[in-house]
Amino acid sequence: MSFNVGGMDRAIRLVVGLVLFALALFQVFTGVLGIIAYVVAGIALVTAIFGFCPAWTLFGINTRAAKAAK
Repeated sequence: MSFNVGGMDRAIRLVVGLVLFALALFQVFTGVLGIIAYVVAGIALVTAIFGFCPAWTLFGINTRAAKAAK
């Protein structure tokens, strides 16, 4: 497993995940929409924490900057 989620991508995923989690927790989203918010929040937070997104691999996307050669 190689990392494919860059810094800005990780920050956006973290913010979106936390906002969706809070909206569902404080019952702004309820019922099925609340469950969907929890699931999407969980996926966003996990991919932000680990720096790897399986969907990016399927589409060949890599937002992580390549390391500079010495």
